[in-house]
Amino acid sequence: MSAPLRIVFLGSDAIALPLLNWLAGEGRPLAEVVGVFTQPDRAVGRGQKIAANEIKGWALNLGLPVFQPEKITEAARLSLAALNADVALVMAYGHILRDDFIGTPRLGTLNLHTSLLPKYRGASPIQAAIASGERETGVTLMRIVRKLDAGPVADVERVSIDGLDTALDVEAKLARACIPLLARSLPPLRDGTLVFSPQDETAVTFCRKLGKADGVLDFSAPAGALAARINGLFPWPTCTISIGGQPIKLGLADAIKGAGNPGEVIGPDHAGLLIGTSAGLLRLRRLQRPGGRMLAAPEFLRGFAVPIGTPIESIPMPELVTLPKIA
Repeated sequence: MSAPLRIVFLGSDAIALPLLNWLAGEGRPLAEVVGVFTQPDRAVGRGQKIAANEIKGWALNLGLPVFQPEKITEAARLSLAALNADVALVMAYGHILRDDFIGTPRLGTLNLHTSLLPKYRGASPIQAAIASGERETGVTLMRIVRKLDAGPVADVERVSIDGLDTALDVEAKLARACIPLLARSLPPLRDGTLVFSPQDETAVTFCRKLGKADGVLDFSAPAGALAARINGLFPWPTCTISIGGQPIKLGLADAIKGAGNPGEVIGPDHAGLLIGTSAGLLRLRRLQRPGGRMLAAPEFLRGFAVPIGTPIESIPMPELVTLPKIA
């Protein structure tokens, strides 16, 4: 039986933990993680205390060497080289990699990107796919090149996006999807038979880093588009509306048949608060008042009255997805 591949993992987000736990357990005959690169410890939370991310905690718990460079320099490349890795595997790392770093492992550097490339290259592929109304996304295993998320693709693992899935739900599906993807890709990678195919550049779209300014709603849009945006942007940056002068965060929504003036409260039903749009009714299913918890709409409305006919301001919604610029 062939020796397991020596993998150096580069990542900073907990989405990779199911895969890392698999590699440390059931996946050990295929690959061995021999070192981890992750972001430096950062200030987190209201107290802004310096804390390590969960990837570092996972690595230290297993006694693995951990590297936390602020930038990928020659020193970082030499640290990678000293690990004698067969392949480097990247997922949500947060650093741009140098060409010489990428080429240091014997089999190169691969990336797990959380979209069905070439769609949704960039920083927010999970949120962008949901907010765009997609009913399917996935994880793509690709070879890293200098151009953003443009490398040739070896394989994908698809997952569904259900009507009441938030970004949190889809992220959990994608985290689990990495396991079968790597389970079937590592043996041919080790044997030199894994095939990489170029992406279709005519189908490329980009998604950018999100901010609080993206969490607004324009009720002149159809209800389905508004529900998709609310679900896609939860838990970050979260869509917010103003009711009675108070900012109300929205955690889940769907669209139903019906008519009403855009931005006007129609009233509650059994599952949510109904708002008129240009096409259909937006049903807000989870809401949160300042200082409170995110609650199911019936519970929220027992403690926060929203009269029928209340107007809710529409705010133009920034585009989340763009096409490539034509040179």
